[in-house]
Amino acid sequence: MPEKLTLALAQLNPTLGDISGNLNKLRTIRKQAAAQGANLLMTSELYICGYPPEDLILKPSFQNAIHKAVEALARETSDGGPAILLGTPWREEDKLYNAMLLLSEGRIAGKTYKRELPNYGPFDEKRVFTSWQMPEPISFRGLRLGVMICEDMWIPTVTRILKDRGAQMLLVPNGSPFEIGKMDSRRMLAEARIKESGLPLVYVHQVGGQDELVFDGASFVLDAEGKCAVQAASWDEDFILTHWTIGSEGCRPEAGVMKPIPQGESAIYNALVLGLRDYVNKNGFPGVILGLSGGIDSALVAAVAVDALGADRVWAVMMPSPYTSTESLEDAETVARNLKCRFETIPITTVMAAFSQTLATPFVGRVADTTEENLQSRCRGMILMALSNKFGPMVLSTGNKSEMSVGYTTLYGDLCGGFAVLKDLYKTQVYKVAKWRNKNKLVSVLGPEGIIIPENILTKAPTAELKPDQKDQDNLPPYEVLDDILECLIEKDMGIQEIVGRNHDIATIKRVWSMLDKAEYKRRQAPPGVKITRRNLGKDRRYPITNKYRES
Repeated sequence: MPEKLTLALAQLNPTLGDISGNLNKLRTIRKQAAAQGANLLMTSELYICGYPPEDLILKPSFQNAIHKAVEALARETSDGGPAILLGTPWREEDKLYNAMLLLSEGRIAGKTYKRELPNYGPFDEKRVFTSWQMPEPISFRGLRLGVMICEDMWIPTVTRILKDRGAQMLLVPNGSPFEIGKMDSRRMLAEARIKESGLPLVYVHQVGGQDELVFDGASFVLDAEGKCAVQAASWDEDFILTHWTIGSEGCRPEAGVMKPIPQGESAIYNALVLGLRDYVNKNGFPGVILGLSGGIDSALVAAVAVDALGADRVWAVMMPSPYTSTESLEDAETVARNLKCRFETIPITTVMAAFSQTLATPFVGRVADTTEENLQSRCRGMILMALSNKFGPMVLSTGNKSEMSVGYTTLYGDLCGGFAVLKDLYKTQVYKVAKWRNKNKLVSVLGPEGIIIPENILTKAPTAELKPDQKDQDNLPPYEVLDDILECLIEKDMGIQEIVGRNHDIATIKRVWSMLDKAEYKRRQAPPGVKITRRNLGKDRRYPITNKYRES
């Protein structure tokens, strides 16, 4: 058994499906690890293909390409450089596994497969992978490595099996999507596994955005007492060498780098920026375009977009109607000027008039109502989509979770777009994050310092400005009330009487519940957006559109 081990942690941002690109990035890191004397290089879960691969992994040609690439990479390890513990799908005897393979001395020298397959929220691993019921430690240079792939750490079973079979340290490759408070949960679970086994633990996590999911990195190493010895960066790729002493007292990590972990609004803002940046860049869009209304939601979306992509890739368009206030025009222009992004004003008055004339005959004798209000939103949606089609930038939807939950959005209007940055932020969170951005600028962002969103936007009553003197609260409960009820219904699955216990009026609760269910058909047609809560309005909440159930 070696007295010393140098284990390199590769916290990388893979692009799903880009097998060659992901491997080339890993090859570069391996050269760096070799130059610094590493013995073993460890990746995150399913690194070679990206995570989660969903049904793409069921394509035989994709599986074959992965096998071919892994075998080629294994041969490269005959060069005397560090071995690789690689996250990859792996097919064996017509079964497909979520695997970690040890590539060493020119061959696949060891392997283990994931046992606990998550099948909740955004995860469908039981749909595509086979569970491995016989976890065994992987032997490397006389050391018994207990590999637990992501969910295997979340319950005690695999830890106990690996400990009983002689594991000397726990290695946990991960693809665990960010949500508020998730980092604390991971650390608590890791500490629990250490307490049960008496073994140190290495946690290597993916970073980057993949559709609605965003991964925050923040890999770490805990010693056998549960004390943190190494903390990698959050929200960015990182490469860290960890140094271990192996003796009669077990495996002991040396104290290493300790990088800060953003919390609260800082963590949320990081998630929004990284999620949008990767969605745009990995899908090859030249930039983004959005309607800038002079309200809080579009102002925050514009700030995130400039921070993620740079001002030269963001196009903001103000589309005033006869009901748009001078105040809104000035606020929108101020936001664009603060962000230094392209800004254009395209009035919709003539388009509204054209629709009114076209619909005059079928609408004869009918009083104007929300139909005409929605036409304004759809005029704006058509203009943004036309600009997108003509010039290439992707349209950003600016709606928030409160609005999308209760259907306070217009299909083919403000709901249109390729990505909804604020889809998982309640309105009250939007204000908090906007205020935070005015006072803070992340090192990794491309936007300017200083106040971005004028105070007037933060203090004025929110309004869609689709009719004279309109306010959101004319149709909705106060956002503090609405958001708390929605969180109870969506994230916590609470019943009416439980919510009443939080000092909410029962009639308001029933009204919000009804609006939430009735808007399901709209949400099915909404664009994806960054997940930051335990249950977003995507795969986390799969409710039927046709649904007559109401709690009495």
